[in-house]
Amino acid sequence: MTQRSNAGRTIFWGGLIAGTLDITGACVVNGYRFGTTPLQVFQSVSSGLYGPSSSQLGWKTGIIGLILHYFIATSWVAIYYLASRKISFLIDQWIVSGVLYGIFVHFFMTQVVIRLASIVRRQLGEISVARPFNLKGSLIGMTIIIFCIGLPIAFIVRKFSK
Repeated sequence: MTQRSNAGRTIFWGGLIAGTLDITGACVVNGYRFGTTPLQVFQSVSSGLYGPSSSQLGWKTGIIGLILHYFIATSWVAIYYLASRKISFLIDQWIVSGVLYGIFVHFFMTQVVIRLASIVRRQLGEISVARPFNLKGSLIGMTIIIFCIGLPIAFIVRKFSK
């Protein structure tokens, strides 16, 4: 019972902390670079479900985007936690593991999740404009994910695993 309780506590707090750090980083960077408001950042998350019309649906899609963001962050914690039960390196070398996990999460989200959402929207008849690759933006995004998702998750899982 204690082990399950510890897992739940680790995953909950990891999702809350990493999710908060990541969404804050996204809001700050996008606000600074593009003048984007937090609502627009939240709506960009929900655009995976609603497509481009997400930005026209107000706070409804903003709140859904924020909930979806925390769900995704918590899922990444659960994956790392479960992997750390089998791979002790993830606990023993948490800094290296956190950096590598951040890179993996960034790659997976940009190359798999966002692309799949785009394909589904296209099949539903939505027209979406493909964005060209931007090295600076990609490096900024990866840095945010490393420091706001990968490292905090690795640290929290290590901390609660003792």
